[in-house]
Amino acid sequence: MTPRIKICGLRDVASAKATAVLGADAIGLVFYEPSPRHVSINVAHEIVAALPPLVSTVGLFVDADPALVEGVLRTLPLDLLQFHGDEPPEYCRAFGRPYIKAVRVKPGLDLLELADRYADARGLLCDAYSSAAPGGTGERFDWQLLPDNLPMPLILSGGLRPENVGEACRTVRPWAVDVSSGVESSRGVKDLALVGRFIAAVRQAG
Repeated sequence: MTPRIKICGLRDVASAKATAVLGADAIGLVFYEPSPRHVSINVAHEIVAALPPLVSTVGLFVDADPALVEGVLRTLPLDLLQFHGDEPPEYCRAFGRPYIKAVRVKPGLDLLELADRYADARGLLCDAYSSAAPGGTGERFDWQLLPDNLPMPLILSGGLRPENVGEACRTVRPWAVDVSSGVESSRGVKDLALVGRFIAAVRQAG
């Protein structure tokens, strides 16, 4: 199976459209102001309206006030929510929308227990733990920490780049891969050549 591909942190219409044309299955829009990939609601509207059909849009939030999430959902037709902070299951399901829960993997973390807690999530997104930021750090974690019997789709993130995503796909066999900083020329600026190489590497591995 070829993993699905999500490119996260798009901030302009041209890059989002080009990313879709290159073959991304989903794009991520970051609604977290401290992030260099934060996007305004107005630009997010323009991006979503410009995307071709069958490309999913994912809204990323980090411990957001529920009013922020609700405000985005009132006006923006997102396909999926991604919660990348310490949100409890009750919070995640309160919006009545499909969601994925991001977890920052480190030794001692019980991913099977988390999968049970977030049993109604569409999947677990496993990212590298860092004290510096909730995500997008470019750091990789030890893939050996992932259980073989995770009872829901696994989305692999954390330190993925065109050079190592093929190995990641063959080793972990995730349902999907998610990349942000690994396809950037500078913080928050996507490099479409790297995006193309990343997508090609996933397709080849699959």
